[in-house]
Amino acid sequence: MISLTAVLRVKKGHEAEVKAALIRVVDHVRANEPGTIAYYAGQDAKDPQVFNTYERYADMAALEAHNNSAAVAEFFSIAQPVLDGDPVVVISEEIAEK
Repeated sequence: MISLTAVLRVKKGHEAEVKAALIRVVDHVRANEPGTIAYYAGQDAKDPQVFNTYERYADMAALEAHNNSAAVAEFFSIAQPVLDGDPVVVISEEIAEK
């Protein structure tokens, strides 16, 4: 199992548009990505400019299919101009789970 964690900070005033764009990604994943085992998107409870995703994939091919999807391209066309710094992304091979 492959997991990906991403943390994004957006510029003040752009929280709503990034939140909406993330929700559209989740909707796309739910409808179109059987190789995506789980996809969670969140907004920091204390700092609304910080968003995160936790993603689980059956294999690297599923992760690549997701990252190359039109939904991800659309998300980054919206988010990239309003990011406040580079996203932090960690791709892992899971070693344990509950």
